Amino acid sequence: MTRIKRGTTSAKSRRNILAQVKGYRFGRSKKEAQAEDAIAHAGAYAFAHRKDKKADFRRLWTVKINAAIRPLGLSYSKFISALKKKNIIIDRKILASFAEHNPETFANIVGEIK
Repeated sequence: MTRIKRGTTSAKSRRNILAQVKGYRFGRSKKEAQAEDAIAHAGAYAFAHRKDKKADFRRLWTVKINAAIRPLGLSYSKFISALKKKNIIIDRKILASFAEHNPETFANIVGEIK
C-alpha cells in the first residue's frame, strides 16, 4: 500500500478552527487546543442565550404594558386577567407595541375591558 501523509488535512482543519476564533484574545486565537475549547464554549453560550433572549423580551413587554396601563387605573395582572375573561386574544408583544407606539389604540383596548 502507498503511504498517505495527512499534513494537508491537519493543516486545513487547523486553519478552519483558527479562522473561527479570529478576534479572540490571547492563546484562544493562536493555539489549536485552546481555540477548540473556546469554540465549544461559545457555541454553548450562544445556544443558551438564544433561549434567554425570548425570556428577556417577554419581561420587557411586561414592563412596557405595565407602564402604559398604570396611568389608566389598572395594574398589569388585573389587565391580563380582564383580557382573558373578556376573551380578547392579543399577545403581549402586540400589546407592548400598542402601548409604546399607538397609545390611543391601547387606550381603546383598555376601554373595552373596563
